[in-house]
Amino acid sequence: MKIVFLDRATLSPETTLRAPSFAHELVSHQNTAAHEVAQRIADADIVISNKVKITADVLQSAARLKLVAVAATGTDSVDLKACAARGITVSNVRNYAQHTVPEHTFALMFALRRSICAYRDSVKAGRWQESGQFCYFDYPVRDLAGSTLGIIGDGALGSAVATIARALGMKVLMAAHKGRAGMGKLYTPFEEVLARSDIITLHCPLNAQSRNMIGAAEFAQMARQPLIINTARGGLVDEAALAAALRSGQIAGAGFDVVSAEPPAADHPFMALLDLPNFILTPHVAWASQEAIQGLADQLIDNVEAFVRGAPVNVVRPAA
Repeated sequence: MKIVFLDRATLSPETTLRAPSFAHELVSHQNTAAHEVAQRIADADIVISNKVKITADVLQSAARLKLVAVAATGTDSVDLKACAARGITVSNVRNYAQHTVPEHTFALMFALRRSICAYRDSVKAGRWQESGQFCYFDYPVRDLAGSTLGIIGDGALGSAVATIARALGMKVLMAAHKGRAGMGKLYTPFEEVLARSDIITLHCPLNAQSRNMIGAAEFAQMARQPLIINTARGGLVDEAALAAALRSGQIAGAGFDVVSAEPPAADHPFMALLDLPNFILTPHVAWASQEAIQGLADQLIDNVEAFVRGAPVNVVRPAA
């Protein structure tokens, strides 16, 4: 059984990828460009990919392919319908980041709410000495306790964020799906969450319904000038609209770990915001604690072994 890992470099070098328990040949590529995919998977029985796109076109060359094991939770890089049509199973990795992503989410919240980066940079620039006193108040400092957190996405990560938020004394609003009513008393209408929240954090998948779910019209509804936190997926927020909202004061700040195209181009709207004291951009590392990556790698091989045993798990199917 031949296994081809198309982008091993998306897992840290310290991560141990154990050998599957069945007879196999494993070919690992650190990275794979789009034009290399078809050739590299042509004789593969199993393909492992994190972000390399598996399209209908490249599948035509993969007559032996039986499983695409995605080394992540998101599967938007895989043409699920094309795989289903060819009888190819797709699996993903689930719930491995239930600690690391919420922790990163709150790191961004704390840093922005308390202006940590702005104060650090000002101290480095000599502002403390210039102030002539024991402290200075150039940037706002606000508590998380007592503030209202709007959470968009009610899966494992959104629920974990809610648990931490309540422990910190925050009021939590779990957003109903945009454009959907009648989800029950545990959910607050999407538009109401926008209007009432001091901080809004995203933890939902990227799909046709969620792409650009927050844009100029939604920023205009944010009456409390909230912080916007996105550790989920790039493309959930209209990035040009966010840049405009940040500069105009419609929102108090933003902390993003994801961008619609990664890495972002030099002229991406976010790159012009990096000198602002109320904007933080991290390079898609919210998921990437050493513990979480090792858990992902272990579950990835578990998925492959389960498939070969004839009892596949974490199977992803195309939307109806």
